[in-house]
Amino acid sequence: MLRHAGKRLLAAIPLLLVVPLLVFLLIDLAPGDPAVVLAGDNPTPERIAAIQARLGLSDPVVERYARWVGAVLHGDLGKSLMSDQSVMEMIIRRMGATMSLVLFAMVMAVVLGALMAILSSLRPGGVVDRLVNWLASIAIAIPAFWFGLVLASLFAVTYRVFPAFGFVPLSEGIGPWLSHLVLPGVALGLLPAAEVTLQLRSALGQVLTSDYILNARAKGLSRRSVLFKHALKNACVPVVTVFGFRVAEVLAGSVTIEIIYNMPGLGSLAVDSVLSRDIPVLLGFVLFSTSVVVVVNLLVDISYGYFNPKVRA
Repeated sequence: MLRHAGKRLLAAIPLLLVVPLLVFLLIDLAPGDPAVVLAGDNPTPERIAAIQARLGLSDPVVERYARWVGAVLHGDLGKSLMSDQSVMEMIIRRMGATMSLVLFAMVMAVVLGALMAILSSLRPGGVVDRLVNWLASIAIAIPAFWFGLVLASLFAVTYRVFPAFGFVPLSEGIGPWLSHLVLPGVALGLLPAAEVTLQLRSALGQVLTSDYILNARAKGLSRRSVLFKHALKNACVPVVTVFGFRVAEVLAGSVTIEIIYNMPGLGSLAVDSVLSRDIPVLLGFVLFSTSVVVVVNLLVDISYGYFNPKVRA
């Protein structure tokens, strides 16, 4: 199992190189020039050319990419073109809000999705089963940004139950931390929760009709006992397999949610860097996001052996 995880880690290294390269190419093809932004109002061609030469913006894209990779290998993500701040420090300062939001959304997705799938599986074809499938299907079709606006309007503006904007770090208390995460976390976690519900419900439906489950029922075990002691663990295999994709999905969705709730996270930082063409900041965000997905997938591979004994060897 560890050998398999090691192979997956080595296979992820090209991903960490290719994704930033694609970003480099897209930025190079996109209209606009950060040197024009830095030059201020009514810039002269000479001033723009001087800024491009100083920052190396006029160099070939492959050369700039190679220079960036070399700096990253030495632990240097560069400095922001707009603020001259360290990109590493900017990411560290903002990652708390984003990772808190992603954690809240994923915990909600797993807990709520598993609960709904289990309730639905207790009586297949019953009222609860049909209701859960209907609600999950609707939830998948609801855009996170629209749901976020509805939640903010209802529970922050109308009833003032939760704060509408901002973020409070965990160091200032778990109560304020959670209260600022509830609305954006629910908006972000609705889609993965619905996906977990439908996927786990489908897997449970297949497992509960397998021969070893039918034999267990024939021996007198109740459906509830069979579900929790035997079926649930095996049904989790397909859900665990795509858990890394769910994290990537939530991490991408956090960009719009952070903007709606004015959270000082990496998503809003990425949007600002795109609008201002702040290349080092954008590349730092891409590298961080890709690394998170790679690490999560590695942890999934390691934990996969618990759910599927065939890969433990």
